[in-house]
Amino acid sequence: MDGHIYRGALTGGPVTKLTADDDRWHFLHGVSPDGTRIAYVELEGFEHPGRLAIAPAVEGGGPVTVLDTGDGHLDGPEWSPDGRWLLCNTEHFGTAPGHAQLARIPDGGGELEQLVKSDSVDWFPHLSPDARLASYIAFPAGTIGHPADLDVEVRLVSTDDWATPLRRYPLFGGQGTLNVNSWAPDSSRFAFVAYPITH
Repeated sequence: MDGHIYRGALTGGPVTKLTADDDRWHFLHGVSPDGTRIAYVELEGFEHPGRLAIAPAVEGGGPVTVLDTGDGHLDGPEWSPDGRWLLCNTEHFGTAPGHAQLARIPDGGGELEQLVKSDSVDWFPHLSPDARLASYIAFPAGTIGHPADLDVEVRLVSTDDWATPLRRYPLFGGQGTLNVNSWAPDSSRFAFVAYPITH
């Protein structure tokens, strides 16, 4: 909880801090397909909108690039499997404060492209490894951020038609339900978290 991103071996051992001491929060979401870069949300403070930052995946590996994604909070950036795009959710296209929508931007910067228009508050688009399918979480209209303990919906779509869900999974969840990519390597299934309801 120090606001930094670290790199460590899956087998354990010492870790290396990748982010600078710049008085900002850094939330990792994506690693480039070739493993050389990380994409994360950079926050000056929680009262400020998140920005899309890209940095080398090694300590002291080079400068940080902050991509221009327009107005509004941005979150959840991760690369497409071919490395051409960064997918995210952003309030840039929203019709009200907090109205996040799904988008993508070319790797290296460029025009932000909306993937689907909806009345729901849509977060965390995740592509399958074969790039044919995507999952994301839809919060109720009017939701601010991605809080816990709500009736939400996980949606499965074809990347040829983001507007028409192939499956809908209504559940009690929210924060933590689908924050990071959880697709199986063979693109046959994905995981998400529903919260238990106790009486």
